[in-house]
Amino acid sequence: MDGYPCAYLFLLLGCDISPYPAGGKRNETSCATKLSQTEPQREARQALNQGIEAFSNGQSKQAEQYFLRAKQLDPCLINARLYLATTYASEYISGAPDEENTSMGRAAADEFKGVLALDPQNFPAMDGLGSLLFLMGGEPLNPDVFLEAKSYFQRHTQLRPRDAEPYFWIGVIDWTVAFRANSELRKRLQEHGGELNDADPLPWDLREHYARGYGPTIEEGIDSLKRAISIRPDYDDAMAYLNLMYRRKADVVTREDEREELFKMADDLIDKVKEIKTQRAQPQP
Repeated sequence: MDGYPCAYLFLLLGCDISPYPAGGKRNETSCATKLSQTEPQREARQALNQGIEAFSNGQSKQAEQYFLRAKQLDPCLINARLYLATTYASEYISGAPDEENTSMGRAAADEFKGVLALDPQNFPAMDGLGSLLFLMGGEPLNPDVFLEAKSYFQRHTQLRPRDAEPYFWIGVIDWTVAFRANSELRKRLQEHGGELNDADPLPWDLREHYARGYGPTIEEGIDSLKRAISIRPDYDDAMAYLNLMYRRKADVVTREDEREELFKMADDLIDKVKEIKTQRAQPQP
């Protein structure tokens, strides 16, 4: 997997310490553009520089204070707010139930949303918020948070339809939802005395229930992952998830030959992923 987007937001931003957001402009309604910097604005940039250096040295708490100061000095310095959100997100642990961790996740989400309020087309904020909400909605599973997470990646695709990564993340979210529902159905059957291995097809009544509830999600995930691969033909992470999604679709089809064909398509993708990884591992001329 490409990884959690918040973790490489610093790379996406390229440590740009300009007063303008990465790939965007100041929101001139909320933040008036000025030809010269005020003293607080200069101090804000200095604090932003110091925060970047601290974060690069693994001093996240110190970096957090610098970014907070930069935000307070110049609320329109969007990169400071992005870095602050990223710092909070890097400290969030998925599934940890304590209040401090939950508050950290909320703080990160609020900062990303604050960036989008100033710059609705800020792609690092969209992707950072989408991936953070994906983590926050996963343990325990919260379908509403997952839907919110997916909405930010969908917004990215609407604005930049040639970016592969948001299609990938839509596919990951759809697979996660479909997989967990499938696992829950199998678990319930076993709890009531049924015998069903992971590779066995669902009984017809459970299959119908699963197809009604998650068939559209599976199709959306397949379409999104295919789109990601069409944009980036060597996107092995997308191929790996498409393989998994085909296996989920095998539990909604009615004929055995359809099921076997989906498993073959999934196996072919595994072979393709291995081929790509082998090629990448070879020394480049």
